[in-house]
Amino acid sequence: MLAEKIKDKSVRVGIIGIGYVGLPLARSFAEAGVATTGFDLSRGKVESLNKGVSYIPDVPTGIVSELVLRKKTLKATTEFDGLREMDVVFICVPTPFDKHKAPDLECVRSAAESAARTLHKDQLIVLQSTTYPGTTEEVVQPILEKTGLKAGRDFYLAFSPERIDPGNKKFDAHNTPKVVGGIDKTSTKLTAELFRLFIDADKVQEVSCPKTAEMCKILENTFRAVNIALVNEMLMLSERMGIDIWEVIEAASTKPFGFMPFYPGPGVGGHCIAVDPFYLSWKAREYDFFTRFIELAADTNMNMPYYVIDRLRRLLGSAGRNLRGARVLVLGAAFKKDIDDCRNSVALYLIKLLEDAGAEVIYNDPFVPKFKFEHELYMKENSREYHSQELTAELLSGADCVLAAVAHSVYDFDFILKNSRLVFDLVNAARGHKAANLHKL
Repeated sequence: MLAEKIKDKSVRVGIIGIGYVGLPLARSFAEAGVATTGFDLSRGKVESLNKGVSYIPDVPTGIVSELVLRKKTLKATTEFDGLREMDVVFICVPTPFDKHKAPDLECVRSAAESAARTLHKDQLIVLQSTTYPGTTEEVVQPILEKTGLKAGRDFYLAFSPERIDPGNKKFDAHNTPKVVGGIDKTSTKLTAELFRLFIDADKVQEVSCPKTAEMCKILENTFRAVNIALVNEMLMLSERMGIDIWEVIEAASTKPFGFMPFYPGPGVGGHCIAVDPFYLSWKAREYDFFTRFIELAADTNMNMPYYVIDRLRRLLGSAGRNLRGARVLVLGAAFKKDIDDCRNSVALYLIKLLEDAGAEVIYNDPFVPKFKFEHELYMKENSREYHSQELTAELLSGADCVLAAVAHSVYDFDFILKNSRLVFDLVNAARGHKAANLHKL
């Protein structure tokens, strides 16, 4: 019985997709002494993992090496037939949107089909990919039940949203509470007990069904998106009024109740906050419901890069320069500080907009040595490969403007401000510094 295997840790766990979500999850199970196998189409990831080398900063190579080479509780493969040997299969694949902002569930469907080909009785399938409410029961379940096996009778099915925050040094897969919603009570209970192998029992929240768990994740990220949009709108008003919004937020944060600080920026990036509100608004139309408030927030955040370009054009103009032909150095390419993840990065979108405006763009990011435009939203014909430039005094002084797009901790703003003509700080990276050549968003 699966419940007994979970209890004595003889359960075998398979994870489809060993990227930013799948690998931390695999690490957690493997550290708990559970035999864990990662399944991925990327031969590079599989080979790297089997050598004991991590490709994700949040999962140190030392730990991977220990689990793969010494404890032998973790391994990876590109052979998906091995899923039939698993007692539990997690689906941790990307869920992007297309150019029309509609959900792209191709990876989820493909993973579900792989699981269906090897599905057997008493097996548990858990979807972790962030998606709209209904995906588990409306997309994954029908694919699995084409085998003739019935969910809740022959196999178990649940949804548990991922809560990975890349670069977060305080919360990871081990101590971040989990939400679990199965298609029946047994599916929920089995999934919850599985997570309790490496998370404290009181940190696993069981909910009534997959839709509730799916909506939970959407609410978490839409909450952030809406509040970021609010503070971005306050930023634009404050700029007209000659008020420093960063000082305002710092002052407001002294209130010990009824206020939670959110910070403005050039837009929202990453896989969750930039995507989830569109998943929800798309699904809402099925119910003749229009998420006006949420879509307005998304519209505000999506327009922030254009606001940045307009502000930059004015700043350069006041210095007697035109954006067209200007040399702009962008600091940062990742979607947030101190990570190497470029998914839906606003910094990359700014680079595209700057080049479209006729600027010569170079960039520096110690975490992202190179990149290519891959998202169809800003794909270019014969997209070239961009390479991070060494941050020297010559590089800084040679730029008409330095655009601080990501607040990486390694950036030395005493050095940057000393050697730059003009610095436009979009993320308060130069907090505490004052200089005539420094301008805040």
